[in-house]
Amino acid sequence: MWTKADSVTWFDGFKIESFDPEIMGRLARRHRGSRIAIPGIRRLRAERQVIGRALRGRQPRGRHPSRRKNTMALTATPISTASGENPAEHAIAKNVAEAAFARVDSLDQAQARTRELAHSHYENFSVVSFLLPKHLRQDFCNIYAFCRTADDLGDESPDPAAAMAGLARFKQQTRDCYAGRAETAVFVALRQTIARYDIPIEPFIDLIEAFEQDQRINRYDTFEQLVDYCRRSANPVGRLVLYMAGYRDPQRQLLSDQTCTGLQLANFWQDVRRDLQNIDRIYLPRDSMARFAVSEESLKEQIAAGRCDENARKLIQFEVERAEGFFDRGAALLPLLDSGIRPQISLFSAGGRAILKAIRRRGFDTLTGRPTLSKWQKGRLMLGALPGLLIGKLF
Repeated sequence: MWTKADSVTWFDGFKIESFDPEIMGRLARRHRGSRIAIPGIRRLRAERQVIGRALRGRQPRGRHPSRRKNTMALTATPISTASGENPAEHAIAKNVAEAAFARVDSLDQAQARTRELAHSHYENFSVVSFLLPKHLRQDFCNIYAFCRTADDLGDESPDPAAAMAGLARFKQQTRDCYAGRAETAVFVALRQTIARYDIPIEPFIDLIEAFEQDQRINRYDTFEQLVDYCRRSANPVGRLVLYMAGYRDPQRQLLSDQTCTGLQLANFWQDVRRDLQNIDRIYLPRDSMARFAVSEESLKEQIAAGRCDENARKLIQFEVERAEGFFDRGAALLPLLDSGIRPQISLFSAGGRAILKAIRRRGFDTLTGRPTLSKWQKGRLMLGALPGLLIGKLF
């Protein structure tokens, strides 16, 4: 059975850290029988079942003796939910800030905290990291911890002024890290990743400035302004992944930018209702809204009434089709990547396209509900990456 302990995944008493043939073979024989004879196929089927069970959320009582309750402050569930604000908002926001700036005594402690942050904030991170090459897993956790902490400082703070103060402090810590001074968990761990892959400071600063922009701007006049925001909010993530994969050239970076912008736009069109209700943000550009005769007042009225008229549907369809164009242009990146990392990076575009398909299935209605992917659909995306992953490992 699946258990979690000290940021390590366990399955029926086995420590899952890599695609080890012996472990996977034993899992395959235990849960699928012993009739699978070809090692490569046995590993692939075992991996599929392991990932499938994880995605279905099957976490009965485990057998590992060190399993314990998670007590880190940053493991709290997100504050904003579809039903409204958590009454413990200010207490959690305080914990977020304290954890973000708490000092650590060692690199091991820092890395343990970034792993904990990554696995506790994102329900599928354990599965995604399971697909990564082993040498990249800690670095991905370090990058994710930076992004997650900056996001929390922006969105989980009690007011914009507090958010700006926290982000300014975090930005200064980023610059201090590049100057050789790091004391908090995120930066003690991240400093190793930065040095290992010679990552420049710009992607990190761009991300922080996007979160700062969220505190000042909650409406966009033109699509070009929105894409410029994506340049800071989304594109740096893809570039950081490319740095860790060993790529630094402008061609791959620009193609990655297309995919990341498309993914950010897909998230925006998925969350039209939630963004307006929960955080008073409208990412639909005003020029697009005017084109389809959709006003801010009509959006609010339709959301309140639980309906989505034809004009709103046409507006969302128009933006979905523009987002699809970014994924189409970014698809040229995958053939330029090494087979060892290509399947994992393909999940970026596959996930974004799946969101857009979910919006289509709802008839472009994102005012009465939020189009989501089921665990089965998420599983299919990840399982679809496994053949390429297996080929990359074998060859």
